[in-house]
Amino acid sequence: MASSFNSPLIDDFDSMYQSISPLWDLSGKEILDAMHQARNRPGADLWLCQFLGATSTTTCTHPHRTFDRHISRLFNTLLANVTKLPDVSFLVNHIDEPRVLYQTSLQTSSAQHRKVTVENHGKKPIWNLLTQNCNQSSGAIDEIKEIETFGLPFVTNISMAQDLCQHPEYNASYGLAISPVSFRPIKGVIPVFSTGTLSTMGDLLFPSPAYTESEFLYDKSKDIEWEQKRDGLYWAGSTTGGFAHGSDWQLFHRQRFVEVGQNLRKRNYYLRKRDGLVGLVRSSFLNGRLFDIAFTRVFQCERKACRAQDAYFTTKSWADKDEALKSKLAFDIDGNGISGRYYKLLASWSVPMKQTLLREWHDDRLIPWLHYIPISQAMDELPELVSYLTVTRSGQQIAKEIAENGRDWHGRALREVDLSIYTYRLLLEMIRLQDPLRDANMIPA
Repeated sequence: MASSFNSPLIDDFDSMYQSISPLWDLSGKEILDAMHQARNRPGADLWLCQFLGATSTTTCTHPHRTFDRHISRLFNTLLANVTKLPDVSFLVNHIDEPRVLYQTSLQTSSAQHRKVTVENHGKKPIWNLLTQNCNQSSGAIDEIKEIETFGLPFVTNISMAQDLCQHPEYNASYGLAISPVSFRPIKGVIPVFSTGTLSTMGDLLFPSPAYTESEFLYDKSKDIEWEQKRDGLYWAGSTTGGFAHGSDWQLFHRQRFVEVGQNLRKRNYYLRKRDGLVGLVRSSFLNGRLFDIAFTRVFQCERKACRAQDAYFTTKSWADKDEALKSKLAFDIDGNGISGRYYKLLASWSVPMKQTLLREWHDDRLIPWLHYIPISQAMDELPELVSYLTVTRSGQQIAKEIAENGRDWHGRALREVDLSIYTYRLLLEMIRLQDPLRDANMIPA
C-alpha cells in the first residue's frame, strides 16, 4: 500500500511496534476482555469504534457522549478506500491527556496483570505516578557527546529530551505533571488509541483529528514568501496545559514560555566569542522586536490564580489563526494534549520551533534540526537561538533551509494518504492482537 502511493517510508513503524509489544503478553481473548473491562469502568471516557470491512466505514459510540471530536470522521476519511480489511473494534481516548499506565511491577501476578482499573488524579501532582516504573522500564540513554552546546540546553537527542525517567526536573516544569486539568489513568495492559502520549505511558498513537479540521489546515493564500515574513518568533494562545492553584502556574510550560518571550524574568543567556573562545553570558536584555508572544485567554485556574496571571502577563484579546505565518519563526507547544497547529506550521514557509514532551504517531518520520527546531523544557537557549536565526546571515540561511525542508517533507510524508497508510497498519495490528485463536505471548507472522 505504501509503495503504491509513493510513500517515502515503506515499512518504518518502529514506534508503533514498540508501543504494541507489551500487549502480546495477553491472548486475543484476554485483549478483548480487557477492552470490555475498560469500556465499562466508571470514568473511563472511551469511545468504542467499530470498523466494518464491507463498507469501509467506522462508527463510534460512548456511554453518555454524543460528540466524538471528529474521531469517526477521521477514520472514515482515512480508510474510505481501504479494501480487504476485516471488521475490527478499538477504543479511543476522549480526553486530551494520555491514559494508559502499564502495571509492570505487578506482572508476576497473572490475575493483577489482566485487571483493568480507572483512577482520577485531576488537578493534583502526578509525577510519582508517571515515573513509578522508571527503574524497571528505562535504562540510561547516552546523549550525543560530539555536539558542544556551551552550557545551553540545545536538544541534541530528542528521545532523551522526552524521556521522563531521565529528567526528574520535569516534575516542576510541565503543567501536566504538576496539576493536570484531567488525568484519569487506565491501569492495565490494554490497547487504547490516543493522539499523544508520554514516554512512560502505553497509549497506542493515531493521527489527531485536529490535523484534518478546517481551523488547523494550512491555507496557502494566508501564507507569504520567506523574504516578506517578519524577523522574529510568534505565538499566541491560551493558558492550557495545567490547572493553576495559587502560584503553581509559574512552573507550567506555557506560562514559562510566555515569561521568556515577554522578558518578565530578566534572565537571558547568550553565546559570545572572546579571545577565540565561545562562552555563556547572562543578560537582562531581550530584543523585544524579535518576540511577539502573548496569551489570548487566561483560564483553567482558581480565581486568584487567574487574576495573578492577568496582572503578570501582557495579553491580547484576539489573534488571527494564521498570524503565525507572517513571522519566520513560529512556536508550537503542548497544551493539555498535543497541539493541532503543528502540521500547518510544517506546511508553511515559516520554521516551526517545537517544544513537546508528548510523542505522536509521526515521530519516526520527522527529524529535529532538519524539518523543525526542537526546544528544551528549560528554554534557556531560546533568546540566543531566536537572535542567531533572525539577526545573523548564517542563522538566517539555516532557518530558511529548515523551513524549506519541513515544507517539502510535509508534502511528501504527512499527506492524507500517509496518515491513511499508518492507520491501516495500526488496524492490521489490532486485528492480529484480537484474534481469539491467538495464545498469550504469541506474535503471528
